[in-house]
Amino acid sequence: MTKKNPGAGSGTDTPGLTHAGTYLPEQLRQETAKRKRKRLVPESISTLIQRGLEIEAEEALDAGALAFMCRVMVMASLPHSHIAGSEFERRNGAFTLSILARSQVGLPYGTIPRLLLCWLTTEAVKTQNRELVLGDSLSAFMRQLGLEATGGANGSIGRLKNQSRRLFGSTITATYEGVDRTAEMGYRIADGSMLWWNAKNPAQGSLWESTVTLTEKFFNEVTARPVPIDLRALRELKRSPLTLDVYVWLTFRMSYLKKPSEVSWGALQGQFGANYAQTPTGLRHFKAEFIKALAKVSEVYRGAKANPTATGLQLAPGRPHIRKLTGIQ
Repeated sequence: MTKKNPGAGSGTDTPGLTHAGTYLPEQLRQETAKRKRKRLVPESISTLIQRGLEIEAEEALDAGALAFMCRVMVMASLPHSHIAGSEFERRNGAFTLSILARSQVGLPYGTIPRLLLCWLTTEAVKTQNRELVLGDSLSAFMRQLGLEATGGANGSIGRLKNQSRRLFGSTITATYEGVDRTAEMGYRIADGSMLWWNAKNPAQGSLWESTVTLTEKFFNEVTARPVPIDLRALRELKRSPLTLDVYVWLTFRMSYLKKPSEVSWGALQGQFGANYAQTPTGLRHFKAEFIKALAKVSEVYRGAKANPTATGLQLAPGRPHIRKLTGIQ
């Protein structure tokens, strides 16, 4: 028997959301007409505006699009692109995220490990089980990640297999070094996996279900205090790992922000800028890319009050993207 995923099918087919050419809310029709008349924004941003309005029209929980992300991966991000070597470290204030990979395999990077972590965390929270069922076919599982199964040297199937191996084979260490206390926790993500998939025929089912068994430490970490996010927003922003990171972090930060605050560009680069040199030039490049990513996130999460300044990112209390959930936040 194949276990159905609670979050599957919650993209454009989510109940209550609309497809192009069908009925749209009045606010969305007006926004679309305004863009057509004045051509104020490029098409890619126009699409994000439309989806952003749709997302705001319905709560993620009610739409079946409620997902979760591991908190330690929100506080400091994975590499955005390939990094040579087998060690990686990101710092966010007193918090440090360290990743150690097998030298023959390498470190996880890009959007796929982020989508995998979201799926693993969401399934663990929903099922309260360490053994997670991925499905009876490769293409079915990839649809849950919002990916289309494509072959070839640069296809999504090869990238998923490669990044899965990198992610599941890595050891993660989370360290907090405060003035009067220090805490450290290290773990692997999975104890093991059984993948009965046919890469040459990804739609073909299997006699057995593919599974991943989370380690007890990782399972306890992700189920204790997961970060709620909107799966529809994640799928809209999945082309850029930096944009995904900014969305998840901003959703988390706005959920508890009580007064205006500013995060310096240096601190943001330390948290998100894994692939930028720690130089004035590297900081300028990071700042430019962060602002581009923030513009895309703001079209999906329209209630976020985040404004770039010369010295950093100015944040003000606003409407959380996910309403507070009893027993979760």
